[in-house]
Amino acid sequence: MIDKAAEMKPVIRVNGLTMRFGDLTAVDGIDFQVARGEIFGFLGPNGAGKTTTVRMLTGVIEPTSGSATIQGHDIRKESILSREHIAVVPEQANVYLDLSVWRNLMLMAELYGIPRNRRVREGERLLEALGLLHRKDSKARELSKGLKQRLMLCAALVTEPEVLFLDEPTSGLDVQSARLIRKIVTELNADGLTVFITTHNMVEAGDICSRVAIINKGQIVAIDTPGNLRSMVRKRQYVEVVFREQAPPHEKLESLPRVNRMESDHGVFRLYTEAPGSVATLLAVLTVELELELEQLNTRKPSLEDVFLYYTGDGGSE
Repeated sequence: MIDKAAEMKPVIRVNGLTMRFGDLTAVDGIDFQVARGEIFGFLGPNGAGKTTTVRMLTGVIEPTSGSATIQGHDIRKESILSREHIAVVPEQANVYLDLSVWRNLMLMAELYGIPRNRRVREGERLLEALGLLHRKDSKARELSKGLKQRLMLCAALVTEPEVLFLDEPTSGLDVQSARLIRKIVTELNADGLTVFITTHNMVEAGDICSRVAIINKGQIVAIDTPGNLRSMVRKRQYVEVVFREQAPPHEKLESLPRVNRMESDHGVFRLYTEAPGSVATLLAVLTVELELELEQLNTRKPSLEDVFLYYTGDGGSE
């Protein structure tokens, strides 16, 4: 019988997690939970604390204070047990360059104690799924960046993790490799794998993440589903309008009721408002009154990128 209480228990639980490097506080008392079966996005500008958080959770560095558990195991007191449940795919592929694709895969599975028959079966299945089976005997140094990243994902998955940490998994990859990695991750998640992903790709995060947390200056500033976060930032809604030949005076557009501000770029006007439907109607009326013609009129909801900028400003530097 399936234990429903166990199913609802968070896979990752973080309480007051803090990391200081001398006088610098990289991560400042953050709290969050990741449920079983989620794809959890962790977003933030460079230097915000994303990588430091992941390094603490995966046992690379020890927190200054606070606590975190993975599958109920404390990352400090039971570090070996907590790491048994996870696999990590770093941004920079760190495969063994002088070993073949197959040997890289088998070595990782051996280190995790996966029985021979199972690791061979799973290894072949993963290589085929990620388009690497025909390169099985190639040395890893002969692979492109995209293929090395696919190999890293195979090596992580062959260990049969319960939680997969992905650090910028599609950064700098060709479109085909990026799309394939997203597809595989989504399929694995549908089968129950919990995924913790850091990314700068807002479209990617919005498309595949169940929830996202935004960290800025070491603190969690927002956490929710992508849809809910977009709804919360109502001031980032806007109406986009293009006039066919002649546009009204800018002051006419800016003075429309419920327009908070306006941006224009090469004849494309964006009128930011919390009531996009009403403003679109007023624009249509104004166009008729001034005997002008509309070429395009659209209402736009905030993107996840808009949400990100709302909470972090223009980002930051490393």
